[in-house]
Amino acid sequence: MGPGQTVTVFGAYGHTGRFVVAELVRRGFVPVLSGRDEVKLKALAASYPGLEVRPASVDDPGSLDRALTGAVAVVNCAGPFATTAAPVIEAALRAGVPYVDVAAEIEANADTFAHFADRARATGAVIVPAMAFFGGLGDLLATAAMGDWIEADEAHVAYALSGWQPTEGTRAAGAVSRQRRGGARVVYRSGRLDYRRDDATTLQWPFPEPLGSRAVVGEFTMADVVTIPSHLSIPDVRTYMTAEAARDVTAPGTPTPTAVDEHGRSAQTFLVDVVVRSGGAERRAVARGQDIYAVTAPLAVEAVHRILTGRTRTLGVASAGEIFDAAGFLRALSSHLSVELLRQGRREVLR
Repeated sequence: MGPGQTVTVFGAYGHTGRFVVAELVRRGFVPVLSGRDEVKLKALAASYPGLEVRPASVDDPGSLDRALTGAVAVVNCAGPFATTAAPVIEAALRAGVPYVDVAAEIEANADTFAHFADRARATGAVIVPAMAFFGGLGDLLATAAMGDWIEADEAHVAYALSGWQPTEGTRAAGAVSRQRRGGARVVYRSGRLDYRRDDATTLQWPFPEPLGSRAVVGEFTMADVVTIPSHLSIPDVRTYMTAEAARDVTAPGTPTPTAVDEHGRSAQTFLVDVVVRSGGAERRAVARGQDIYAVTAPLAVEAVHRILTGRTRTLGVASAGEIFDAAGFLRALSSHLSVELLRQGRREVLR
């Protein structure tokens, strides 16, 4: 597969969509700018002379088909994914092209696995949900940390964000998820999702130095509870968020991200600490970087590139850690992330 291939980006004018468009252009792809708001699409196109604008709506299958005409793949960046994922997946199946999305919504990702796994496998289609900071990155880190283990007792994914200025899309997706749960919170225990009415607890998490021990909201559950157990035999998956960042994302007055560099990234930094345990043994993977929304773009675009170049391990609906070589994928992102593995007393930097 050579440069110049056309990839449709649905939700191209959104905060994350703009990063994905820029990364596709940087990698030599030709994005088709799609979404429901033609005015916003044309405004974005003004920054990319020559790129085609194709308005489309999830309520109009014909418009989605036109948006995907001639494309080799589609990246769905338009939330809430509870509304957009299924219609865009259906369009991708009709067009016979791979589908990648950046959904962080737990229920939307679970729906994708539940509703499309059999059809995608039967037709040889490739559908990769949650190919983003939440869901995709944690799964890649957990899979890389596992190494030659075929099962583990538990996996823990702890997020340390310097702050969290949520986008409008993040807030909208969160509202949809809370409504679907009836206000309950979700956990992953004994191999299944469980909904609870009790409050999440605050505890201390021992992040690697120099960060050190920090207060985290226990079971601040993210899409990793869908992606990781979709292919790894781990019955207990828990995710955590630093308490300050958890307060930021839930506070109504927190501003949206502000760009501080030429790439449009915010000043936000992150550390993701993944620990898998089996018996008395423990393995760990740690990732560091800048701007959780911006780093989603190289994750999604590297996924598209690997799918189109045949560097996949399975077909159907699959999470990042199942369909890709996790360590190799993380190495490919070394200009965007620093990643280290700590296994069996050895430290390995992926680069």
